[in-house]
Amino acid sequence: MTTVFGKIIRGELPCEKVYETENVFAFKDIAPKAPIHILIIPKKEIPNLQSVKPEDYPLIGEMIAVAQKLAKELKIEDGYRLLVNNGPKSGQAVDHLHFHLLGGKRLSHELG
Repeated sequence: MTTVFGKIIRGELPCEKVYETENVFAFKDIAPKAPIHILIIPKKEIPNLQSVKPEDYPLIGEMIAVAQKLAKELKIEDGYRLLVNNGPKSGQAVDHLHFHLLGGKRLSHELG
C-alpha cells in the first residue's frame, strides 16, 4: 500500500486505533470535524468509492457493520453521519477509500 493509510495499517505511522478486524481498520481522525470523528478504512487498497468492484461489496458491508458497531459503542447510534468522498472534487485527500463516522453533537445540514 502506497498511501498514508497503508502506512497506518502497517504500523509505520502512529494513530489512535479504535477497532480492527482482518479486513477493516478504524482510527480517530487527526483533524476532527465533530467530537467523534473516526475513519473506517478497508485494509485492501481501493482508491475511492467509484473503484469498488462487485467482489468488494462484502468488504463495504463489513465497513458499514463496523460503523454501526462503533456508533453503538460510542452511544451515537441515534444520530451520526457516515460520509464518503469520491475523488478530489469532493474533498477526498487520501487515495484510499475511507468512511468518516461523525457524531457526538448535532450535525448541521450543510456539507460544504
